[in-house]
Amino acid sequence: MTDTARATANDKASIPPCTVYNELNNGIRDGRIARSAAKTELTRILAAVRQEYYLRGGKDHPVSEWVFPVSGYDLHAIDGGRTHGFVTGGYDFFSGNLHGGHPALDIFIRDRNRDNLDDRTGKPVRVLSMTGGIVVALEKDWEPSGKLRGGKYIWVYEPAGELLVYYAHNDQLLVELGQVVKPGTPLATIGRSGLNAARRRSPTHLHLSVLKVIDGKPLPLDIYPTLRQSIKTVAK
Repeated sequence: MTDTARATANDKASIPPCTVYNELNNGIRDGRIARSAAKTELTRILAAVRQEYYLRGGKDHPVSEWVFPVSGYDLHAIDGGRTHGFVTGGYDFFSGNLHGGHPALDIFIRDRNRDNLDDRTGKPVRVLSMTGGIVVALEKDWEPSGKLRGGKYIWVYEPAGELLVYYAHNDQLLVELGQVVKPGTPLATIGRSGLNAARRRSPTHLHLSVLKVIDGKPLPLDIYPTLRQSIKTVAK
């Protein structure tokens, strides 16, 4: 290996793994990386993220410690119907911003005038980390004229269950890339960012998606039964 190549390798090794993952996530989101390469990189980088999480004192939090991800709300705020809006058909993580389906739960807040404030309290509503984990990707710079569907979003990696938890359509982000979080850590305030969420017809809500990484592929997980059975709610 030449000195230049060695220096380049050392530079890459010094980049925090969550920064590397965020760059990969952006590449997948924007369709700039081939599926096979993305899958290989995802497996490699998440292994480094897992190691980083535990080295920094991160702990495994059982489901019994998880919290409902919207402060002051509970199951009644989730979209109704037989599937509660959870649809996996057509979804592929590696399709990025062009994916189909809706492998998520939408959690609605009381906001008839669409100002991002709870109608009863007049205050922003906090998005809470449902699980423990580490912030591996986020977007703070959403533009209303853009086509980004998730708007201002956060991805949290939960190593114990190999979960990627996605919180989308936020207003103000309260965490940083690489931050270790616990169940109940404030992540953001609920907003209306994102291609469809920003439209007047869309009620203000949190878009919550949970993916389980199996053989390098993040697959949708219906979290509603878990929320119904064992999740704590947090007061405003």
